[in-house]
Amino acid sequence: MGSYYTYSNVPYDAFLTSYFNFSLNEYMGWTRNNFDRLIHLLYGLLLAYPIRELYCRIAGMKGFWSYLAPLNLIMATSMLYELVEWGAAEAFGGDIGMAYLGTQGDIWDAHKDMALASLGALIAMAITLYINSRIQKDFGEEWQLSLKLKF
Repeated sequence: MGSYYTYSNVPYDAFLTSYFNFSLNEYMGWTRNNFDRLIHLLYGLLLAYPIRELYCRIAGMKGFWSYLAPLNLIMATSMLYELVEWGAAEAFGGDIGMAYLGTQGDIWDAHKDMALASLGALIAMAITLYINSRIQKDFGEEWQLSLKLKF
């Protein structure tokens, strides 16, 4: 949807209004189209756990590091995406570049996008940490071992 409409023009609020008679923008007091912010939040929220599973199953990562590494990867890839987006906007230039960038007048757009992706990943890892601390019998031992220096 974002590539069809461009993220700043996705008609999510019109969809909600026509099908549910509810305007999210009006309810939240938003004046801009926040579809891109939702996507950045979901990027971190929905991708962090599968990344953790890959780290644990393929790389054998355990304990503290198995929660920190997915968060770091989400943060790094989010930053790289914002840099690519900025480079593309510079290459296109003019109105096309600004439409592609989709900041909608917010000079902090890239920062907020990266923060939301990071927040999504942090929430996912916090929930995973909480669940694992409750159901994994050797959780505390594994956590402590992951933080010990190995010589």
